[in-house]
Amino acid sequence: MTAFAGLLLTLGLFLYIFASVNAETAEEKSRAMYLRERKDAVYENLRDLNFEYKAGKLSDTDYETLRISLESEAASILAEIDRLEAAPAR
Repeated sequence: MTAFAGLLLTLGLFLYIFASVNAETAEEKSRAMYLRERKDAVYENLRDLNFEYKAGKLSDTDYETLRISLESEAASILAEIDRLEAAPAR
């Protein structure tokens, strides 16, 4: 009886782990939605970078390098968002 229960449990776990999942239920994102999410992430990274620098965890050169990199990424994201919003809707 115990062996049967163990076999049944193993079979149930096997089916649970390897059963296919329908991942197509997620909402489709437009390019603009993706860019807005990315912009938020970059802004959060800039806030974290400033905090780490003020806490003394980064050198001046590391801080400047990372800040310039994040700011240029944010600028390119904002420019692309502006281009998408300025384009006529199709």
